[in-house]
Amino acid sequence: MEDEKDAFYVVRKGDIVGVYRSLNDCQSLLCGPDVDVFKGYRLSNVAEKFLSSHGLNNAIYSVGVSNVQGDLFGQLIPCPFQQPASIKANSKTPIEKRMKKDVVGSTSLSEAPQRKLPETESFIEALPVSAYCCSCILEFDGAAKNNPGPAGAGAVIRAVDGSLVYRLREGLGVATNNVAEYRAVILGLRYALERGFRHIRVQGDSKLVCMQVNGVWKTKTQNMTELCKVAKELKEKFLSFQICHVEREYNSEADAQANLAVYLQSGEVQEEVERR
Repeated sequence: MEDEKDAFYVVRKGDIVGVYRSLNDCQSLLCGPDVDVFKGYRLSNVAEKFLSSHGLNNAIYSVGVSNVQGDLFGQLIPCPFQQPASIKANSKTPIEKRMKKDVVGSTSLSEAPQRKLPETESFIEALPVSAYCCSCILEFDGAAKNNPGPAGAGAVIRAVDGSLVYRLREGLGVATNNVAEYRAVILGLRYALERGFRHIRVQGDSKLVCMQVNGVWKTKTQNMTELCKVAKELKEKFLSFQICHVEREYNSEADAQANLAVYLQSGEVQEEVERR
């Protein structure tokens, strides 16, 4: 997991790119059109020297987009700072625009919104605006042909506004459906932590996994006990965590990834970053 003290934010507004140490430093820029925000960790010496060479030595930098080379800031992740439309009316901070463009070699969010559940709305409403860039929604699903049989794990990660950010799938070899479901949630949780997310809502159509991870149902086999233990250990690494059972109609994207994963080699992981 990355250290938040090393985090920085790359903000593009029109033809200007700014680099900030916290979202609070750039709140005044987060309104209006053509605003894109990305998050990274550990601003490199090369980036620091580049900014300094342009006379930018303070904690807040600003430089023309045309002068910024594609790999200057290293790996960045989309930072969905905007208030979702469903809760704008209750917000005291007027943040209106969704992220739009690829910036300095990074990725932007999909425009297609997720169909939100009431529980998802409550999760979002409980978050402070400053936490949006490190919060996500994880959808997971597992598939096994003939149960047990060739199996795969699928997961998708969305920003808090429902935009799809990552698609994930893993081949599992021969496994049962329940094992595939657990492997899917573990795949998604690990990936979310690696990408710097600290607040997460998890949802899937496996009631078994959701209830066991929540501690409501007991595990009955050694295999399920071990997988549940791994999921709970990952759960504890987030600042806030929710997991909830949903109907299959709300889980179609994760289901699609799980079915694709069935045809992968055991242990093979594929990921897709949503690009515009």
